[in-house]
Amino acid sequence: MNEARIYQPAKTAMQSGRANTQKWILEFAPGSAKVADPLMGWIGSADMNGQIKLRFATKEEAIHFATKNGIAFQVTEPAHRRITPKNYADNFSFSRIR
Repeated sequence: MNEARIYQPAKTAMQSGRANTQKWILEFAPGSAKVADPLMGWIGSADMNGQIKLRFATKEEAIHFATKNGIAFQVTEPAHRRITPKNYADNFSFSRIR
């Protein structure tokens, strides 16, 4: 049975903005363990679902797709953080805490 995880990706350490974090992703859980090729040493797996990552605009679309196709899923809610807007002039304001 296929099992999937539905989540919103976090921003990477190299991002200053929140681009590519608004979409929801459906990603399949690994079906088999990865093994090293004896000749070349490359890591591989016989599980083709590990290469699939589906993107959806909303969480409800991802859940609807999974239920329609009989995929067991687990939804991981994102941890929202509030970003306070800052501007350069705030560095010189009189009410600035030093």
